[in-house]
Amino acid sequence: MTLADLSARLATHRLAVFGAFHPGPEDGAPPGTGTLVLIGPAEPGYWAHLTAQPEWQDGAPDPVDRWSRRVIGRLACDLGGKAVFPFGGPPYAPFQRWAKATGRAWESPVRLLVHDVAGLMVSYRGALALKPRLDLSTPGSRPCDGCAAPCLTACPAWALTGAGYDVPACHAFLDAGGQDCLSGGCLVRRACPLSESYGRVAEHSAYHMRQFHR
Repeated sequence: MTLADLSARLATHRLAVFGAFHPGPEDGAPPGTGTLVLIGPAEPGYWAHLTAQPEWQDGAPDPVDRWSRRVIGRLACDLGGKAVFPFGGPPYAPFQRWAKATGRAWESPVRLLVHDVAGLMVSYRGALALKPRLDLSTPGSRPCDGCAAPCLTACPAWALTGAGYDVPACHAFLDAGGQDCLSGGCLVRRACPLSESYGRVAEHSAYHMRQFHR
């Protein structure tokens, strides 16, 4: 098993390897983990695939999380590993710390994670804790270095800036009619040049904004 092999398996579900690392005892990975692999949406095409799945069609709550559990959980079983998810807590797995440990995600100027492919649209559907120590790719460089940082001035409510995230101010703005953010996704996340090239559709972002603001 290589990361390329795993990527090919994930591609059939419109998922991708978003980073991997060899965890130590301090990282909070399941015991016996040789490689922890973080998994995120493969764009373009993820949302169309997911919304065609049974979990989206059955009308039950939490379709995205239930689909993630089924698909990633099955893959973990097939590989003799363990699936870990960023939801379902408390307690919650330290996905932000894991993301940074992969060398493919960093803190952005607005303090959200920025990913080398997904930009500020980064999200993780789960992780695979595998027993073998797989060969890893060389860590990349932080994409914000040398960027003009349009994210710093993109928030119309000034709720998400270099000072951090004022969540109550964000909700107040959305209540007052922040339809552009609700229908197309957070303007700060969309301002990132990598986000623009990632291929995430507005319907995907709108769904998560509704979940956040409900």
